[in-house]
Amino acid sequence: MRRYGKHTDEDDIRARPSRRGTRPRTRLRPLHEDAAEGMVLTVDRGRITCLVEDRTVTAMKARELGRKGVVVGDRVAVVGDLSGARDTLARIVRVEERTSVLRRTADDDDPYERVIVANADQLAVVTALADPEPRPRMIDRCLVAAYDAGLEPLLVLTKSDLAPAEALLGSYAPLGVRAVAVNRDEPVDAVRELLAGRVTAFVGHSGVGKTTLVNALVPERQRATGHVNAVTGRGRHTTTSALALPLPDGGGWVIDTPGVRSFGLNHVEPGRVILAFPDLEPGTAGCPRACSHDEPDCALDEWVAAGHADPARLDSLRRLLATREHPEGD
Repeated sequence: MRRYGKHTDEDDIRARPSRRGTRPRTRLRPLHEDAAEGMVLTVDRGRITCLVEDRTVTAMKARELGRKGVVVGDRVAVVGDLSGARDTLARIVRVEERTSVLRRTADDDDPYERVIVANADQLAVVTALADPEPRPRMIDRCLVAAYDAGLEPLLVLTKSDLAPAEALLGSYAPLGVRAVAVNRDEPVDAVRELLAGRVTAFVGHSGVGKTTLVNALVPERQRATGHVNAVTGRGRHTTTSALALPLPDGGGWVIDTPGVRSFGLNHVEPGRVILAFPDLEPGTAGCPRACSHDEPDCALDEWVAAGHADPARLDSLRRLLATREHPEGD
């Protein structure tokens, strides 16, 4: 064994290699000023498909992003192999500031928020008029989530060949929500017109024909569809991950999301829902502190009685606010 004397030189000393490397630590991180801009199209088990210019690139999240999530619709900065060739992998080094975030919780008592889509500007709530039967409370919950996220809601009623749409459309008329009814045999031009130039997220419970509608809007990208269980009246999940698809001729984007059984609103503060009612919001100036807008001292009753707003609008507001207080089945 080699031994060292009293006058050893520094070069004679053997350094034990470190598992963490020999480079000194630094908090400085590269700015990646040459990173390419991309849009997240889908996320699947840690692999993120992005649109970079006219190519689809597979990427993974860089370590420096930490726990920051990446969701469909995100605008990201991408470095590495951007060729889009098979078996290549790029890195997402930055997630740009989001203009909107659509969230939900699994249940009303679940504190964990799930981000569904980023940077959308419209939420299409898809429901069937029959097979399965419409669930108005589910629609109301989606509307609350849309108003909270700053998205313009759009009500899309499918299977109008099986049941009339007038009654359901009438119940949402006071809200001023744009709506369209389609059947399974008609072209979807009326829907496409309402999506033009927009980034629209499609939500709805399983079996309502959401993915079938998306397939008709973007025929070159067919996704699997399912059927409704004759016993339970519920659809089977066929879409397992959100996917952004461009409408033909650059007419906008549709984001197909997995069907949901419930839409929890634990993350929504009731005070933010009133912002979607600009005709009622000024009337809250006289409300008591922490007013729920559905109590005897609420100033909105006097505001509406004085003729400043339609009573049906106040009824609609209180119906939406009540969705946070009662489970869907109530």
